[in-house]
Amino acid sequence: MKIHRVVVGSLATNCYIVVSDQKNAFVIDPGDEPVRIEAEIKKRGLSPRFVVNTHGHFDHIRANAAMRLPVYAHQIDADIISDPQENFLSVSFGSFEAVAVARRLKEGDEVTLDELSFRVIHTPGHTPGGLCLYGHGVLFSGDTLFRDGIGRTDFPGASPRAMEDSLKKLGRLDPQTVVYPGHGPQTTIGSEFS
Repeated sequence: MKIHRVVVGSLATNCYIVVSDQKNAFVIDPGDEPVRIEAEIKKRGLSPRFVVNTHGHFDHIRANAAMRLPVYAHQIDADIISDPQENFLSVSFGSFEAVAVARRLKEGDEVTLDELSFRVIHTPGHTPGGLCLYGHGVLFSGDTLFRDGIGRTDFPGASPRAMEDSLKKLGRLDPQTVVYPGHGPQTTIGSEFS
């Protein structure tokens, strides 16, 4: 497995391109600048198969339509992702073309591509349908967990109590797990929960 990061948009969102041994790929959180994301995919000779949104906020979904790929997201945030009127951040950042979610994920589902398999961990708190992908010694944490921080819980639909419960789940993972967050540098579970 290879992981390539492209930092996109005015909020410096981490978009990840996750690559299998067969050079197929999926894209996590294409939040903006689809031309840059597609250039990275083309430069590396990859075949993108689908998009995974860790949650429904605008800075993680803006380039969904431009990717022209099936979109996977948690079932609770799916309607927010599919309807720009439901995504409150579009008020601040302008309109965007919404794409219907092709696969509605839930806790315990597996997201697979070739030899790669990631377990869906439902992590509400930042949004009701926030999710993380866990597998192969890594965690894609969206806006649930950052290096030295956690996602904001003062947005509509956010919940400090739900965030606390979600962090307890993540804190039980292997301390060596490398965390790839939605913003900022990578970290480890051990560093954040020691």
